[in-house]
Amino acid sequence: MSESLSISLTGITDLPPGKIAAIVTSLEMFAPPPERPDPPGLSGFSLEPIGRTDAVRYLAIYRVLGERWMWFSRLVKPLPEIEAILADPAVEFFAVRSEGRDVGLLELDFRIAGDGELAFFGLTEPVLGKGAGRWLMNRALKLAWSKPISRFWVHTCTLDHQGAPEFYQRSGFRVFKRSVEVDEDPRLNGHMPRDSVAHHPVIERERAEGP
Repeated sequence: MSESLSISLTGITDLPPGKIAAIVTSLEMFAPPPERPDPPGLSGFSLEPIGRTDAVRYLAIYRVLGERWMWFSRLVKPLPEIEAILADPAVEFFAVRSEGRDVGLLELDFRIAGDGELAFFGLTEPVLGKGAGRWLMNRALKLAWSKPISRFWVHTCTLDHQGAPEFYQRSGFRVFKRSVEVDEDPRLNGHMPRDSVAHHPVIERERAEGP
């Protein structure tokens, strides 16, 4: 959260213009779940590590996904910070490939000893609904639990795909926390296109008073 904001625990709390808010759901697991088979008939997908110095490719994939679901935490970081994260051996980055194109992102963060975080997990619109999500989750779980961790966790929010919490629970995660996150709207400072994420309209200024 970029700055503090008092939130009432009951009722409705108005946000200042230029802010966005989301309810964040955090989920975790403490052991590998039972294996689930890949969807039948699914083929042509692969995981390809993103190069440690390839910030351009990483941000291009991230932006395609972010402009649909308000992913912006990486977009607002200075490039040297992105390059430092990419260079960190405790963080792993993969592009999902299909038909010669990058169609998704998998990012796993092991910077906290004993913990693995499913930091980013997403696919482009054309491949959704074909079983690619289950295919990618199967590989994320295998990669994560091949590390010396005792906990694997993820968070999602109400700006993300509405089916994400249920999908993560079907994958073996259990909800342990819910939070409210408030931040600057990235569409107002040039980090995302003004017309992106249309299902969360921009509120730029105070409503005019009077007739």
